[in-house]
Amino acid sequence: MEQTKHSQARGGITHSLVDAISAFIVFAVGVVMMIDNYRIGAGWADEGPESGYFPFRIGVILCIASIVVMLRSLFGKKRNLEVFVSWERFKPVLLVLIPTTLYVLAIQFLGIYVASALFVGAFMRVMDRSSWLKTLLVSVGVNALLFWMFEMQFMVPLPKGPLEALFGY
Repeated sequence: MEQTKHSQARGGITHSLVDAISAFIVFAVGVVMMIDNYRIGAGWADEGPESGYFPFRIGVILCIASIVVMLRSLFGKKRNLEVFVSWERFKPVLLVLIPTTLYVLAIQFLGIYVASALFVGAFMRVMDRSSWLKTLLVSVGVNALLFWMFEMQFMVPLPKGPLEALFGY
């Protein structure tokens, strides 16, 4: 018991919190499955089960199981309160995870090429401390090359934003 208190004192994310976060993510996946499969038909038709019948029920099972895991990890008697990862070791992970998440969201609004140029440029500037000129040349140059390769040579359309719309793509 003394060791557990000492582990908490150092600071960090406990095993129980990681279990709860994982359960929440699985719960969200289950909800998405239920909503999407209800939309396409999760009932029983005259011919038999509709296409979303079984996946909808799998979503329900995922939600129920994740609620049980979440409640046990947050309020159970046998919670593991030892540190899973310390804040010192978790900070570098967040330094990559948060910008990457923002990048994925930015693709929806700016298109993949502009978002990628900003993403690469931000990492070059912040992590590598590259000069503004080098950052601009690499981030814009690489994405211009990728645009030429995918859109013009391979004719594979990738998500575009307002900038590409200005040029008719």
